[in-house]
Amino acid sequence: NRDGSRRWIRPKLSKGRHYRRRFITAWALMATFTLIPIIKLGGKPLILFDIPRREFTLFGATFLPTDTFLLMTLLFSIFIGIFLVTAVLGRVWCGWACPQTVYMEFLYRPVETLIEGGRRKQMALDESGPDGRRLIKYIVFFFVSAFLANTFLAYFVGWDRLLGWMTGSPTQHPAAFAVMLGTTLLMFFDFAYFREQTCIVACPYGRFQSVLLDTQSLIVGYDSRRGEHRAPWRKNEERAAGDCIDCGLCVSTCPTGIDIREGLQMECIHCTQCIDACDAVMEKVGFEPGLISYTSQAQLESGKRAFFRPRLVVYSAILLVMFGTFAFSLVGKSTADVTLLRGIGAPFSVLPSGEISNQIRIKIANRSADERAYQFALVSPEDATLVAPENPLPVGAGDTELTAAFITAPRSALTDGEAVITLTISDGVDFERQIEYRILGPAGGGS
Repeated sequence: NRDGSRRWIRPKLSKGRHYRRRFITAWALMATFTLIPIIKLGGKPLILFDIPRREFTLFGATFLPTDTFLLMTLLFSIFIGIFLVTAVLGRVWCGWACPQTVYMEFLYRPVETLIEGGRRKQMALDESGPDGRRLIKYIVFFFVSAFLANTFLAYFVGWDRLLGWMTGSPTQHPAAFAVMLGTTLLMFFDFAYFREQTCIVACPYGRFQSVLLDTQSLIVGYDSRRGEHRAPWRKNEERAAGDCIDCGLCVSTCPTGIDIREGLQMECIHCTQCIDACDAVMEKVGFEPGLISYTSQAQLESGKRAFFRPRLVVYSAILLVMFGTFAFSLVGKSTADVTLLRGIGAPFSVLPSGEISNQIRIKIANRSADERAYQFALVSPEDATLVAPENPLPVGAGDTELTAAFITAPRSALTDGEAVITLTISDGVDFERQIEYRILGPAGGGS
């Protein structure tokens, strides 16, 4: 406001055709967000970000820190996908799918309206100060935020573990309880106080639209050629002005408080509330709807819109290559990761028999959904032997185990102080891998 105080935005709800579609989409997304940690695929959650164990599970596939290439390819594909969707559909994510918009407009605001009343009653409370209704609203907001915080936490700890925590005492898991409480308070602060400022101030997406959008991208726009100049509408009066009757509903219904008639703005989240409000007014006064509509800057200026343009071809080609690479790598990914490491201490030792012994450490990460026993066998050279105290090595589902083994070979097997051995590791189910490894010995051992 002019005095520097917070201008609370209390948007008037416009229930048009776009709102009904967004309502269905929003509740489908909220249900999906709630159910994803509960639903399992192949014995694993659909999505789980297990940070302490450094494991990410996406739709049944588990990614480990060693999957750098896969994760890089996936993230790069997501970014290119965002560029492509924005270039085609503008900020459709902000208005239709962003959690900030979805929960604010289709959960928290309806609760607020149910408790405090409509827009005018809420504005009256802003003027007179909070009363019992606002206190009740904040209490309900807190419990809704707690539910969302627990749902959010399930993405990082798993639903089964979270359920155990929820039915137990907070003293048994103070760190997790503190995270849940902190997330609850942040969500409460966001949806009860910060609100549209998240989109206007905190979120960088709107600031990127100048480079992500082009003149052919889909936007919510006002047709100034048809609407100007503005003048109030009077029944049975011949109209010499444009179709905009300057009713102000497009402004009062906007959740970020902008005037769409001033052109494309960073604060516009493309929620389409102004379209629904304006179409309703146009119908009442007998004008053609679409004064505010989904359009593009080029269409507003020239009346023409071209869908295909070079950036879409480039984005699509890059996205196809990246997703193809990711899918090919994911399909070819084995059910276990094996790493051979040198033993701690001296690289080799000379036995009393004159043979050379190398200690190796075998690290196995089991990616499968059940426990596996991994068998080690030495393939070559034939005169070398393998001594493994744990053979086969049992590894639990999703676990990583490390064991030591010894490779013994005669001096004659080494050339210039080294020899290459071939080791086979298999689980007897669907994993078998041959690994070459270089053992060391005294220089000139084979001469």
